[in-house]
Amino acid sequence: MRKSTFLLSSLSLLVAASVALPAVSAEKEIATVVKVTGENWFTRMGQGVEAFGAETDGVKARQVGPAKADAAQQVAIIQDLIAQGVDAITVVPMDPSALEGVFRRAMQRGIVITTHEADNVQNTMVDMEAFDNFEFGANFNQKLAECMGHQGQWTSFVGSLGSLTHVQWADGGAQYAEQYPEMELVSPKNESFNDANRAYEQAKEILRSYPDIKGFQGGSAIDVIGIGRAVEEAGLIGKVCVVGLGLPQDTGPYLESGAVQYISFWDPKDAGMVMNILTNMTLNGEEIKSGMDLGVPGYNDIQVTQGPGEGIIVRGQAWVDVDVSNYKDYPF
Repeated sequence: MRKSTFLLSSLSLLVAASVALPAVSAEKEIATVVKVTGENWFTRMGQGVEAFGAETDGVKARQVGPAKADAAQQVAIIQDLIAQGVDAITVVPMDPSALEGVFRRAMQRGIVITTHEADNVQNTMVDMEAFDNFEFGANFNQKLAECMGHQGQWTSFVGSLGSLTHVQWADGGAQYAEQYPEMELVSPKNESFNDANRAYEQAKEILRSYPDIKGFQGGSAIDVIGIGRAVEEAGLIGKVCVVGLGLPQDTGPYLESGAVQYISFWDPKDAGMVMNILTNMTLNGEEIKSGMDLGVPGYNDIQVTQGPGEGIIVRGQAWVDVDVSNYKDYPF
């Protein structure tokens, strides 16, 4: 009788202890690293990251980034995330080549790496592109050439020479312009380092150095803001054409004044969502293939190709063209 009572008491204690123990969390953590915090483009992207986390069970999604656009600071952040033991890191690299080593170390530790705007990266499992980047650059230049009357001097801006997509857009624009012999490319690929004031100062210098210039093609999302300001101050509205990447609400005043004619973009919120969708699919071992609908506008018929390493490149059809007539349709 005593033995039975002892066994029952012991069993009760074990049951009580098991109930008292905290449950082991199976939640996966995905960290998104952007080029720079505080810029409206990446603030909007963070909304997509947050939305993904809120809508997806079992996943904690967050976004981090350096205080200024700097590849070395991105490396330090990724190293810290590796030490924290996150399950996956999705990155918009400032300079893709500068991050290859830290990506390789992360993958060696079993961390999933997803990239965006970096289709030359070898150490990634998935690179997500909103569209074909050379076509996007050609589209910029088509708008610029029409505005310029297919003649005159023009120049291009990039966030940095290490920002792969910006360089691809500049090259796509230059290739498109070759069909017009009276268009002359001068001082190409000016680096703004994602700084509107720097773009403004560079645009002023170019206007002084090339007083007959007729066109600017911007790369970073804030280049057109700095260039547009320089054009306004120089009294050259209607004489100089400005096109490039931009957000509608940021660029709106310059579209209204006529200092900027066109902007094109893809919604950073959607991109943040899609990067995390693809990362979560990879974590779950799901196949990603052409023709899939990811449930986000512009990514309803994705195309998948082999990347330069062992990973894949996923492309959508997500760009939007905006001018003064329709920029108010986009509340960001």
